[in-house]
Amino acid sequence: MSAEAPLGGATPLIDAHAHFYHDRAGRSDWARVNGARFRAGDAMGVTYHVASVLGSYGHTSPTYFPSPADVSRGNDAMIAIAADEPERVRWFVAVNPNHTAHAMAEIERCVDSGAIGLKLLASRRADDPLLDPLCEMAATKQLPVLHHIWQHRTREWPNQEISDGRDLSRLAERHPNVSFILAHLGGGGDWAHTLPAVRGTPNVYPDLSGSGVDRGMLDAALDALGAQRLLWACDLTMETGLAKLRALEVIGMSADDMADIRWRNAARLFPDGAFPNCSVSV
Repeated sequence: MSAEAPLGGATPLIDAHAHFYHDRAGRSDWARVNGARFRAGDAMGVTYHVASVLGSYGHTSPTYFPSPADVSRGNDAMIAIAADEPERVRWFVAVNPNHTAHAMAEIERCVDSGAIGLKLLASRRADDPLLDPLCEMAATKQLPVLHHIWQHRTREWPNQEISDGRDLSRLAERHPNVSFILAHLGGGGDWAHTLPAVRGTPNVYPDLSGSGVDRGMLDAALDALGAQRLLWACDLTMETGLAKLRALEVIGMSADDMADIRWRNAARLFPDGAFPNCSVSV
């Protein structure tokens, strides 16, 4: 890391929603893209990238409906990346719930290999009973569940079974002992719809990732949910993650609230000891 002060500040910073690519993902520049994430993270001051690999990203099976073989291959790639970067990478096991037996076995296998969370795509609507056995396993293994979310579902979209905050809240109500991370509040539709949809479901924690950095979005999220229910994250766009950090700095947050969003909430949600360079009392 550069001797210069990190662009995102010097205190701990956990990217709770990150992605990496691999050599079977259909793009020749996959290693360059992974390297760029690490360089950007170092420049910003990211302490940990909590990442997943989404099958083959549509190369050999659909992105949101990956085949069991592609699911396993992607998770194998994530195991290898975490092994190569043990000081700065943690990871989610990604599964396709339409293949229940494979998904359950994959969670077991990957937790044994170091996974600290469960990643669910737009493979099945969030309130579908098919997700219940996966969430029961997540509760047993103390895994938070990061679920892909479209911020306001008004119609169906091709090649994905989208969910919004209302759908995720129904799942979370059925599994009160599981922490659910609502993906990319700043991406995919009407974030203002999400806030009242999840306000009364205390085990839903929106992450701030996504390409949108709308004026008023962070203020509204803080007013509706409070700092202890928001997680800083980037998803695919590191620059908008940095923009949100800078926006948080200028809206008058306390140092405690900023620390909650930057890293302490993630340290509370993920299994104990997941982030040895960060420590927090629950």
